[in-house]
Amino acid sequence: MGCGSSVLSNPAKIDRSVVEQIVRQVAVDYLGRNGARPSNGPAPTLTVMASARHMHVCREDMDVLFGPGTELTVYKDLYQAGNFAANEKVTIIGPRSRLISNLRILGPMRKQSQIELAFTDAIMLGFDDIPVRLSGNLAGSPGAIIMGPKGTIQLKEGIIRAAIHVHMNPAEAAYFGVKQGDLMKLRVGGAAGATFNNVHVRIDPTSRLNVHMDTDEANACGLHLTKDIELIK
Repeated sequence: MGCGSSVLSNPAKIDRSVVEQIVRQVAVDYLGRNGARPSNGPAPTLTVMASARHMHVCREDMDVLFGPGTELTVYKDLYQAGNFAANEKVTIIGPRSRLISNLRILGPMRKQSQIELAFTDAIMLGFDDIPVRLSGNLAGSPGAIIMGPKGTIQLKEGIIRAAIHVHMNPAEAAYFGVKQGDLMKLRVGGAAGATFNNVHVRIDPTSRLNVHMDTDEANACGLHLTKDIELIK
């Protein structure tokens, strides 16, 4: 007998239920290695929110817009710890002298100022196109004139459409089997249901599971009218 093979002269009869159990376990192990969700543990609570147009401001621009040494003051705490909507607001002037007033600033301050708009906001201001980017990825994006109560700045770049993204902590990332920078899908059910294919994963120990989309995206899928929402790898 060659090739290391052998023959059982009296093979024992294997119970069918045992075979099925083995097959199921192999399938679970395979899917786990290839990114399926773990079969154990409760599903984390998912919150999906529409993020209205807003500004993030740096220290230097804050000094010009609101006065030297001024600080952002809290209007309302946001879902992610340490983030807040500020009382402070500005006016943005687009390339065709169109403007949006009462543009709220979100805190805390950033290293670089930026403004996040929905597509319809950008069109109304006169922008032909603004890039879809993750927050902080501003290179090559257009700028605008920003007016505050104490002064005006020329923002050379920083106007973007925020890419739809999901915040999560490491435990939640482990549940979904994803890592920083991965793309997921968000399925929104209902009469105007839609599936968003490029949901960027952002992982931080302090984060709570939360998808951010802009107001155009939220209105298009009727987000406020449904609870049928699912995050999928």
